[in-house]
Amino acid sequence: MSSSDTTRLPGQPVPANQPADFEPVKEGKVLLRRIRAGALATLDSTDGFPFASLVNIATDFDGAPLLLLSRLAAHRTNIEKDARISLLLSEGGKGDPLAHARLTVKGMAEMMEEEEAAARCKARFLARHPKSALYADFPDFSFFRVRVRAGHLNGGFARAAQLSADELLTDIGDAAALRDAEAGAIEHMNADHADAVRLYATRLLGGRDGPWRITGIDPEGLDLAFADDTLRLAFDKPVLDATALRLTLVHLAEKARG
Repeated sequence: MSSSDTTRLPGQPVPANQPADFEPVKEGKVLLRRIRAGALATLDSTDGFPFASLVNIATDFDGAPLLLLSRLAAHRTNIEKDARISLLLSEGGKGDPLAHARLTVKGMAEMMEEEEAAARCKARFLARHPKSALYADFPDFSFFRVRVRAGHLNGGFARAAQLSADELLTDIGDAAALRDAEAGAIEHMNADHADAVRLYATRLLGGRDGPWRITGIDPEGLDLAFADDTLRLAFDKPVLDATALRLTLVHLAEKARG
C-alpha cells in the first residue's frame, strides 16, 4: 500500500501504521495557510479533460483559499462552466519531491461579487501577494473564494489522511471582534513592533533573518512573509478578540526573546 492509500476518516485517530507524531489536522492547516502558490485543476470547458495551471493563493479569515483570476485565462473560462476545482499545495524542498508534505483541496470556486466580500478578499490576497496590486483592479480580473469540500494530506511516507472541510477550516463563529481588529493589529505590529515580528519568524519558527511582516491574523494563528518565504505561527489556544490577541502576541514576544 502506498502512502497516498493510507487514509483516515475525519474524527478517527491516526492508524497504528502511521507515525505517532503525525498530526494530520495540524499539518493540513499549516500547509493551507502557508503555501503561496499551487497547481489549480479545473475541467476543460471544451473537452472535459482535467486542466492544470499555476496560480497564486491566499487564504480568507477562515482559511478558505482565495484566487485572483483573469477572464482571459483558460482556468477562469473552465470555472465559469463548471466550478469544481482542486488545488495542490506542495511544501517542496531538497531531495525527492515526494518526501515532502503536500495537500490537495477540493471544492467549488465562487466569484466574490458582493462588494464587501470582494474587498475583504482583495485585502487578504494583496497582503500575501503585494505585486498583484499592479493588475488586481484590471477589469478582467476577479477574486474567487474556494468553498472547501474536503482535503487529502500526504506528509511523506506512511503519513496520509483524508480531511473534512471542518477539519481544514477555522471556526470563526465567535471571532467577529477579531476580524474587525485584524487590519489595525497587522498595521500596528508591522509598523511599531517589527522587532517582535522578526523574532516570531526567526526564534520561534526557525526562519531566516530578515524584515518579516505579518500578512494575516485569524483565531488559530498568524501568517508571516519575507520576500518569497512564508511561515505559519499557530496559537496555543483560539484568540477571539483584540484583548486576547494583544496578550497572546506579548506572550509570544517574551517567549521568543527568552
